[in-house]
Amino acid sequence: MKKGYYGQWGGAFIPEVLHATFADLIQAYESARADGSFWQEYVQLMSNYSCRPTPLTYAENLSRHFGGARIYIKREDLNHTGAHKVNNVMGQGLLVRRMGKKRVIAETGAGQHGMATATMAARFGFDCTVYMGEEDVARQRPNVFWMEKLGATVVPVTNGSRTLKDAMNEAFRDWVASMDETHYVIGTVCGPHPFPEMVAWFQSIIGQEARQQILAQHGRLPDRVYACVGGGSNALGIFQGFIGESEVELVGVEAGGHGIETGQHASRMIAGSGATPGVAQGYKSMFLQTGEGQMLDTHSIAAGLDYVGISPILADLGEQGRVRFAAATDKEVIEALSLTMRTEGIIPAMESAHAFVQAFKEVPSMSSDQAVIINMSGRGDKDIFTIAHAFDDPSWKSFIVARAETYR
Repeated sequence: MKKGYYGQWGGAFIPEVLHATFADLIQAYESARADGSFWQEYVQLMSNYSCRPTPLTYAENLSRHFGGARIYIKREDLNHTGAHKVNNVMGQGLLVRRMGKKRVIAETGAGQHGMATATMAARFGFDCTVYMGEEDVARQRPNVFWMEKLGATVVPVTNGSRTLKDAMNEAFRDWVASMDETHYVIGTVCGPHPFPEMVAWFQSIIGQEARQQILAQHGRLPDRVYACVGGGSNALGIFQGFIGESEVELVGVEAGGHGIETGQHASRMIAGSGATPGVAQGYKSMFLQTGEGQMLDTHSIAAGLDYVGISPILADLGEQGRVRFAAATDKEVIEALSLTMRTEGIIPAMESAHAFVQAFKEVPSMSSDQAVIINMSGRGDKDIFTIAHAFDDPSWKSFIVARAETYR
């Protein structure tokens, strides 16, 4: 297999001006990966800075509620910054320091990757610029506030659909103009090689921990592992702990939006979704696009899943049949979120709740001696504005109106 390809997917479709920058990045990454002390330093950093290992929580009440398989939740929400994104950015931060660069840039949708990058930049002393679609700036304002207070410059992107894909395009433009002193911290397992492989490597810490934890708590491997899929970093993170075990089914859950049949969704791997093979943003994968290759607008209640493409690694695993894909609608996400909060006192992020939806559909038909793991990629308190709006909560509306009056 050609380096950077996964079956027919992947590659590095980059402008000539970036070739030397990517060559330097690949050399630094491969050197770090071959250096055992680098991974040890990474694990130690994540231990004392981000509370790793994150717990694997047995969801006793949900398990009893559904009456089928035992439900375990991998608690990436308990990471510093509240999501799995910090795993990747802290690893890339160590790599940036190794390369001697002083500035980092990032794209973000839900704001979690942007917040994690701003946190990393503060920790290592880097200058930081975060590109964020104008629509996402509006619906994830709390994360924008924290990014700015952490010292990052947040740039609202007004092009296109003003969401994640457009933020990624702007970040690439910045990188072309500033590559000598800047590293682009791509937040997911997409983009040109080596980013899919590199981000997956840093996120594999999730699966390594989950494998040990489920064996200790359940006595054997899980029957299924569920994770939401936007670009795919949290999914690949946990899947890597079980990918070599054919008896463990891996289930990726995409954003069904208002329903696949409506065209208002962000699903790339579901039959009938309209996604087709293509090359964009430096890599080949499945994209939601027109017949002429123009990227389509996507929709999801979860900003972090509102993306036109999918990791080339996951595209390959889906094509092989190793990962089964499903889609959860916005309505189903709100219902699963509500049930999880009231049953377990745990608040999943909107993105993570997609994985809960599919698990809740399938767990009742499984036996009580079986077990599943749901990867809870992030916490939901960051989504307070979106969640409160989705619940149409009258007391929240009154609070916002009253608070707005104080700024007049």
